[in-house]
Amino acid sequence: MSAMDNQSLPPIPAKRYFTIGEVSELCAVKPHVLRYWEQEFIQLSPMKRRGNRRYYQHHEVMLIRRIRNLLYDEGYTISGARNRLGGGGVEINADAAVRLSGAELQSIRSDLLLVKQALDQALAS
Repeated sequence: MSAMDNQSLPPIPAKRYFTIGEVSELCAVKPHVLRYWEQEFIQLSPMKRRGNRRYYQHHEVMLIRRIRNLLYDEGYTISGARNRLGGGGVEINADAAVRLSGAELQSIRSDLLLVKQALDQALAS
């Protein structure tokens, strides 16, 4: 099976809930793999309705794509991907489920400081 990177995955439709079948297609991951990942990644917990049917929200589909990328494209183990998602991360936006490491935050901070200095110089002249 050839690796399909996240850029070649279909766009996520603008809807509130997705079935496991829809998520399977959107993320190119079999439904049994999604159910397994629910046990391995605490961040992944779709809502369950009648008959134990799973309904995923947009941020969970994004998280699944991130997990898929870590495991399939970047070569992480389940444990490594779990650590990457949960270790030292800061949740910026709960709806988007974005987590950044300390190094990523520091890099963003440095970039923002450079932009601020450039703006300050432009305003001073």
